[in-house]
Amino acid sequence: MPAWGTLFLLWATVEATKDCPEQCTCQALESMGLWVDCRGRGLTSLPALPAHTRHLLLANNSLRSLPPGTFDHLLQLQTLDVTQNPWHCDCSLIYLHLWLEDRTPEALLDVHCASPSLATLHPLGQLTGYELGNCGWQLQTSWAYPGVWWDVALVVVATMGLVLLASLLCTATEPLLSESPSS
Repeated sequence: MPAWGTLFLLWATVEATKDCPEQCTCQALESMGLWVDCRGRGLTSLPALPAHTRHLLLANNSLRSLPPGTFDHLLQLQTLDVTQNPWHCDCSLIYLHLWLEDRTPEALLDVHCASPSLATLHPLGQLTGYELGNCGWQLQTSWAYPGVWWDVALVVVATMGLVLLASLLCTATEPLLSESPSS
């Protein structure tokens, strides 16, 4: 009987790892599920992942973004390592941000942005929704930070407003003084 048990375990291991992506190595776990190791494989996109993936290691690749819903079919996924990738931290990473925030919030500080320039070297967890959600609807650069000219224009408009107010006050008080009865 022990031979049958060994054969069954061998069959279960082979069956569990048969869906392993070609670029990765997989190991069946005793508690059912897979340990999928794709570290350092130069991946620029995710391969098709087995549905019973429990631990997924994607560190040290060339991943820049993840499509929304990437991990939705991985219902058993407990561990995700996406560090040391050149992440482009814009709206294409909102899904990853939310997924990590829900499951392992501390991991958000280990995922660093490589681009765009405003986010470079910042942890994903320190970026605001505005900084991540600016795909396609960014303010034009000239209006995003107009610089000194905006300040000058503001001072000119404020000065003109004060001059106008002062002139209105002066003209409003003159008729009152001239209409007073003389006795």
